[in-house]
Amino acid sequence: MLLTVLIVGCAVGPNYHRPSAPVPQKFKEAEGWKPAEPREVASGSAWWSVFDDATLDDLEKQIDISNQTLKASEAAWRESMALVSEARAGFFPAIGVTAAATRSGGPGSSANVGAGAATVPQSHPRNQFALDGTAAWDIDIWGKIRRTLESNIANARASEADLAAARLTAQAALASDYIELRIAEEQQHLLDETVDAYKRSLEIANNQYKVGVVAKADVITAETQLYGAESQQIAIGVTRATLEHAIAVLIGKAPADLTLPSGTFGTTVPIVPAGLPSTLLERRPDIAAAERRMAAANAQIGIAIAAYFPDLTLSGSFGYASSLAAGLVKAPNNVWSFGGNAADTLLDFGLRPAQVRQTRAAYDAAVANYRQTVLTAFQQVEDQLATLRILEQQVQVEEQTVKSANLAVQLTLNQYKAGTVAYTSVITAQTIALADAQTLLNIRQSRLVASVALIEALGGGWSASSLGTASGTGATLGSGQAAARGH
Repeated sequence: MLLTVLIVGCAVGPNYHRPSAPVPQKFKEAEGWKPAEPREVASGSAWWSVFDDATLDDLEKQIDISNQTLKASEAAWRESMALVSEARAGFFPAIGVTAAATRSGGPGSSANVGAGAATVPQSHPRNQFALDGTAAWDIDIWGKIRRTLESNIANARASEADLAAARLTAQAALASDYIELRIAEEQQHLLDETVDAYKRSLEIANNQYKVGVVAKADVITAETQLYGAESQQIAIGVTRATLEHAIAVLIGKAPADLTLPSGTFGTTVPIVPAGLPSTLLERRPDIAAAERRMAAANAQIGIAIAAYFPDLTLSGSFGYASSLAAGLVKAPNNVWSFGGNAADTLLDFGLRPAQVRQTRAAYDAAVANYRQTVLTAFQQVEDQLATLRILEQQVQVEEQTVKSANLAVQLTLNQYKAGTVAYTSVITAQTIALADAQTLLNIRQSRLVASVALIEALGGGWSASSLGTASGTGATLGSGQAAARGH
């Protein structure tokens, strides 16, 4: 009979259906643009491998083990999984055992001599031994426990998606910092070459001055220009040091414990295909987290509605009681009880209706947050597609600009040696050439960072189908960090 009640018992409240979200048919900024070498980031792959840099590969692998922010997110996921187990335990009875032994006596003690008989003084101490087993079972007729479990499972999946998002954010931040560090080194190399060139120009101006061809002002101007370049040359060290420190923290190390040797970074800008906009809903962990939080909020409505109905609890006990410890567990000494308890609130002065309204409002907020997260995701993809497409055009123009600027420096310097132009023309040409070369490096950095941002905006190869599986972020990252703790 009890099983029949449980089977036909309904879970009150609305069943969850994913609300619609604004999804475009195609990415606007991808129209008419065909990247030269698009490279796919497969699900579960090390997406940063598209940059083909061994040092970056090694650094990225350390994030899962040592990044403290990621460890905090992983701990939050484990906490949410524990809440799921806690809610699931509510389907089963709570079983306990109690053992007691007492000895009582004194002038005021008494004992019953029989049913209906008066008590008589007990002059000698009296022993009492008891052994009882108890059980209590909350019958989930209205689905309160089921809705609680449903909500906790959804929250656990959201926490796992949060963990995947935190992991992707840390990975993308590391890749961006590493790219900027390598570009800073190229800026340093450019300034080294510029300082050498300015020293040669100063030498030319000195020679011209010594033979009386030019005035002292040309020498002073050349020195000023050289000192300015040397100042920039020194300042770039601040940028590199700061980026190296940031990378150290991302991999869970103190800045003093990480020193990256100088190196080069590839000039190819890898670009991943954006795919169909509809697939973005399954590829972004933040979208998956927002969607799961909608499901959790929906289940909370059912929990609030269940408060209108009575709670039914079955309880029972069976045990033994005797004044003698020897032979306690015998049939003549057994005692038992079984019963049920139903409790309901008759008057709450509007508490339950307010709680239902609260949960419905929380669900509406979760829906709005989900749709806003989807819109933001599409914006981020469109932004990076536009950035990459436009910068690809700009870099072609800037490369020609640098070539022309370098040629202008050579021609102007030759004219100065011949005495046909003033030294100010040389200064102007060299200043323009340095600025154009730095602009080209900045564009290259922006393209590489935008490539990282596009991969991040597309989910980094992650898939919502991995939530709650053995290959999911929570399971893989949790086992990896547990292994690291074991060592």
